[in-house]
Amino acid sequence: MTIRVLLVDDQPLVRAGLRVLMTDAPDLVVVGEAGTGAEAVRSARELAPDVVLMDLRMPGTDGIAATRDIVAAGGATRVLVLTTFDDDEHVHAALRAGASGFLVKDMALEEILGAVRVVAAGDALIAPGVTRRLLAEFARRPAPAPRPRNLPGVTDREREVLGLVARGLSNAEIAAELVISPATAKAHVARLFTKLDARDRVHLVIAAYEAGLVVPPR
Repeated sequence: MTIRVLLVDDQPLVRAGLRVLMTDAPDLVVVGEAGTGAEAVRSARELAPDVVLMDLRMPGTDGIAATRDIVAAGGATRVLVLTTFDDDEHVHAALRAGASGFLVKDMALEEILGAVRVVAAGDALIAPGVTRRLLAEFARRPAPAPRPRNLPGVTDREREVLGLVARGLSNAEIAAELVISPATAKAHVARLFTKLDARDRVHLVIAAYEAGLVVPPR
């Protein structure tokens, strides 16, 4: 399957470099480019790419607002943020806007291409250094209440599954942990997506931590 990518960055040289890089990848094709957030929203609507590789700081509409608009349109397009600004404020804003991944530009080029494939396949990916900071932030917060909260309609079994998702387990690993079939584990995760209005596993992890289902390592 060919993955259709929209490149969004206000620096033409960055877009050109990414385009050249993707030209050598047989499963990736660049269907368009945009230099502003407003252009990104228009192009995403017109081209319906599988993945938008999104910069954050751009003139006019920034990458956060553009991500929010693209996700709100309700299509199948997924947004993968690629930026030099990896501070916590930008990470949180991007994920809450609906981004399916967050990368920094100093990552290896092959890692960036791999991330595009991961996001296109329906999963999520965050740069390792960013993930460590997110977990460290959760660790600094006051201990959560012992009773899970903010999960209306979620069953006890689904809470168990959500906690395992937040620990990074795959559907197969969840099935083994709970002694259920992989199909049943997949069904539980699918219902969590619906009940929590989550686009991918990143947002399930956020929900699990906010509900106090997982205590991050200290």
